[in-house]
Amino acid sequence: MSLVTETFPYDGGRDVTVYVPSAPPEAVVFAGDGQLISRWGADLEAAGAPPTMVVGAHRTAVDDEMVRLGEYSPAIDPARFEAHEAFFFTDVRDWVRDRFGVALPAARTAVCGVSAGGELALAMGMRHPDVYGVVFCASPGAGYRPPDTLPDLLPRTYLVAGTAEPFFRENATRWAGALQDAGADVVMTERAGDHGGPFWRREFPRMVTWAFGR
Repeated sequence: MSLVTETFPYDGGRDVTVYVPSAPPEAVVFAGDGQLISRWGADLEAAGAPPTMVVGAHRTAVDDEMVRLGEYSPAIDPARFEAHEAFFFTDVRDWVRDRFGVALPAARTAVCGVSAGGELALAMGMRHPDVYGVVFCASPGAGYRPPDTLPDLLPRTYLVAGTAEPFFRENATRWAGALQDAGADVVMTERAGDHGGPFWRREFPRMVTWAFGR
């Protein structure tokens, strides 16, 4: 396996890090907060998950959480979100296809996020279910909430939150209920844990195995 990082011109220079599995990928996961999530790909082989490429777009380098939230949630800063969406959805996917020869069907393509990035994953899955057939969402924030009317085509969705993060558990439960009411294939899991990388990283192989296990 290897990690490959490319710098894109978006936002004055934005890195994307890709975990490339040792075997040809049978699935691909696109994620925000790529400086964190891309490295979790190394855990998948040990967990017996199918060979999976993890494509992580790094978060903004600006030291202002509202900028990150604006990129990840369409409700907070629509113009900033749409600019990031174009980068994430078009530029990054085109590069992955051209650089690695990977362009898998929606059923083998997921979008993943944690915390505010969980809102990004949900938003991308709701807006582009024909591309991202699966959503992995851990501990989502509350900036992006289920719309009154969900699209007819919905991605399979895996939601998780920790027992020690009631605010984020409430957000995840809200989304799970809305998606279930709309007839989507949804898993909502609550585990002992708090808001942070170790909790989310432990869940990542379970997400991938649920979605893409043989």
